[in-house]
Amino acid sequence: MVKIKNFVQDNDNISILEQKGVFTVFQHNKDMSVTPGSAAASYYMSKTNCTVKQVLIELQDNAVRLKPGAMQFMTGNVAQTTGVTGVGDMMGKMFKSKVTGDAPIKPLYKGTGMVVCEPTYYYPIIEKVDEWCGLCCDDGMFICCDDEVRDEVQMRTNLSSAVAGGEGLFNLKLMGSGYAVLQSRCPREELYEIILENDCIKIDGNMAVCWSADLQFTTERSGKSLLGSAASGEGLVNVYRGTGKILMAPK
Repeated sequence: MVKIKNFVQDNDNISILEQKGVFTVFQHNKDMSVTPGSAAASYYMSKTNCTVKQVLIELQDNAVRLKPGAMQFMTGNVAQTTGVTGVGDMMGKMFKSKVTGDAPIKPLYKGTGMVVCEPTYYYPIIEKVDEWCGLCCDDGMFICCDDEVRDEVQMRTNLSSAVAGGEGLFNLKLMGSGYAVLQSRCPREELYEIILENDCIKIDGNMAVCWSADLQFTTERSGKSLLGSAASGEGLVNVYRGTGKILMAPK
């Protein structure tokens, strides 16, 4: 048996930010490992809510997938495998890795016990994938997910949007039922939740954290002509059309 003291439940310097399914996001409220050289930076970081966050996963005879290198430690009867089921599956994962920029293998952690992810200054957010009817996200935003969530490839609507929009030709698409944990550069409290019903929104810049897979995603001129786009000062904008949802960072 493993007991961990001074951890999430009995440490006054740790606060739970969000808890859904087997995933818990917690933060270290104050950096207590301060040296004279880091004291000033640590002081201003504490005043601006720049804290270390981690993801705790509590398994009860189930499984989760993590991005490679995300695990800090694990306890209990938890086995780590590649999650590859055969040659065809491996080839598919290699293809997805090439086109999305993500790692080809997302290790599978299965059993009963606890898995803790590496600390980060980003803001982990937990999303229920089936509520999105398919969720797309930027390369590198993925942290972990339930095993019932499968990752696929979402191709951009047109080549010009991929070249000009700064998003790449393909994006990671999460499908199935269960939760996924993504990392955002803004806390959940600051994210705009945009709901579209057979409409569109134009966003200047790469501000969308994630969006519904059913949305059509292109990059277009902000005006009807090149001259109009140049005159507006906006140039190209990312356009999301259809019915679905977007989580957008305000800055």
